[in-house]
Amino acid sequence: GEHIKPETEPEKACFQVINDLDHVAGKMHGSITSKKYMRNEIWSLIGWKGGPCWYLTVSPADIQHPISIYFAQMTEEFKINILPYDERVRSVCANPVAGARFFHFLIETFISDVLGVNSKHRGLYGDTDAYYGTVEQ
Repeated sequence: GEHIKPETEPEKACFQVINDLDHVAGKMHGSITSKKYMRNEIWSLIGWKGGPCWYLTVSPADIQHPISIYFAQMTEEFKINILPYDERVRSVCANPVAGARFFHFLIETFISDVLGVNSKHRGLYGDTDAYYGTVEQ
């Protein structure tokens, strides 16, 4: 980080374009600006609540889990019929929304059941004071 201050009119115009792009890009998931905004939110949360006690990375195996296969097949009745590996892969890959729905379901369940957020019970590790979640791209 070196701080650069525009001095000439063309430099000021260029910085204004960059500023305008930052304003628009902040709403685009995965953009450099949105990542900058998330870092600012995380630092604000740390300033408010203190440093986190633990970090967690969740990487569900969507091709392996029966719920993901259920979302991919969209049948009314759920029968546990473990498909061969290549059929599971084709089924989930043919329906990427199924993988996203499975991930969302798994994370929401983790937040409510394990962390105890918005539920009638405490989390498995006690009361959850705050959490911050993001999806890597």
